[in-house]
Amino acid sequence: MFFSKKSGGVEWLVVGLGNPGDKYEGTRHNAGFMAIDQLAEGLKIPVQRLKFKALTNTAEIAGHRVLLMKPVTYMNLSGEAVGEAAAFY
Repeated sequence: MFFSKKSGGVEWLVVGLGNPGDKYEGTRHNAGFMAIDQLAEGLKIPVQRLKFKALTNTAEIAGHRVLLMKPVTYMNLSGEAVGEAAAFY
C-alpha cells in the first residue's frame, strides 16, 4: 500500500501488510512484512519503533521521506494503523 500527502514529516506511507505471531511468520500471509523487511535491510534501518499501531521507521527513498510501516494488528484491522498515520501526516 502506498499513500502520499505532502505536509511536513513524511511524503509517503509504505505499508507492508501481514499478520502478527509465529503462526504466520514466513508465510504468504506476511508477504507485505517481508517486503518491508527487505527494503529496511537495504536501507540499513530497523523497523521496530511502535507508533500508529505499527512497527515503523522513517527513511529517504529516491529523494522522498517515507514512513515504513508493519501494522501489529491482524491484516483485516490494518486500516486502524494506516488511518492513524494518514491522519497524522
